[in-house]
Amino acid sequence: MEERKCFACREFGHMAYSCRNVGKEEPVQMSSNRFEVLKVRVMQRREGSSKEVAKDRKEILRKEKAKRGVEKKEKKEKLLREVTVKIGLKQEEEEEGIVIEALLDSGATGLVMSEEFARRHRFKRTRLERPVYVRNVNGTLNYAGPIVDTVEVEIFFRGHKERMSMDVIGGQKWSVILGMP
Repeated sequence: MEERKCFACREFGHMAYSCRNVGKEEPVQMSSNRFEVLKVRVMQRREGSSKEVAKDRKEILRKEKAKRGVEKKEKKEKLLREVTVKIGLKQEEEEEGIVIEALLDSGATGLVMSEEFARRHRFKRTRLERPVYVRNVNGTLNYAGPIVDTVEVEIFFRGHKERMSMDVIGGQKWSVILGMP
C-alpha cells in the first residue's frame, strides 16, 4: 500500500489533520485551488498561535469536506430515487400547453396530478361519483384524503400524443406522476 504525504508539511507517515509540524515552517505550495485558498487563509492568520492556525486549517477542511459530501449525497440520492421525463400537457379547449418534468413511478397505479398544480394552471376538473381512497406503499391511507376529481388532458412525449384522464390529489411533491395504468 502506498504511503501518503501530509499536505501540511509534506512528510510521510501522517495526514494533515494530525500534523505535529503545523506552524513550525512556512506553508508549502500546494497544487489544488482548494489548498491555495487554505494557504492564504492560514497566512492571513499568521499573527495567531500555531494551535489557532491548525484549528483554522482543520475547520476549513471539515467545512469543505462536509459541503462536498452533502452535494454528492444529494445528487446520488436524486439519481437513485427519481426518474423524470419532460412532457407536454394541454387541455383540449386550450391552444397552448405547458412543458413540465413528470415523475415516472412504476409503483403508482395510475396518472396523478397535484391539486395545487391543477388549480394554478386552471385545469377543468370533473367530479367523480364516488371518492377513490388511495393507499401508500406501506398500506396506510394517504393523508391528503381520497381522489374526488379528475382532469382530461393531452399528453405529448417525443412526437406521441395521447388523451388521458389524470386523478387529482393533494399533498404531492411532484406536479405530475406517471404510473402504470
